[in-house]
Amino acid sequence: MAESFELEIATPERLLARVQAIEAQIPAANGYLGILPDHAPLLSELGIGAMTYQVLGGQTHHLVIHGGWVEVTPGSVRVLATKAEDANEIDEARAEEAMKRAAQRLSNPELGLDMARALNALKRAQARLAARKLLQQGVNN
Repeated sequence: MAESFELEIATPERLLARVQAIEAQIPAANGYLGILPDHAPLLSELGIGAMTYQVLGGQTHHLVIHGGWVEVTPGSVRVLATKAEDANEIDEARAEEAMKRAAQRLSNPELGLDMARALNALKRAQARLAARKLLQQGVNN
């Protein structure tokens, strides 16, 4: 059994990581995927959520993923995200304000707003705050 896998995380704008990882928790469209070395091959749509991965040596990293695709092959995992943010780059106050705005839009449907868009905005804000919370708690760091 392999002890690690190559993990690549990229968006159309940038490469966020290319590392040897020992585990990853990835937000797929229908729930989280737990990836360990020698995971079965798969292709899945990504959802919106906090992603965590641990590199060789034990350091844990946290990101927020906003859609895209993940491909798992023997020895590698490729996360091709529509958008991704490192938890260190997230402005917590801004995320809280975005969550409040989205919640207000959802609670006031007579404004004629696109409810799906407001719900996605709420999910993105919640994911940002969850990633910041994991970072602040120092989970496995």
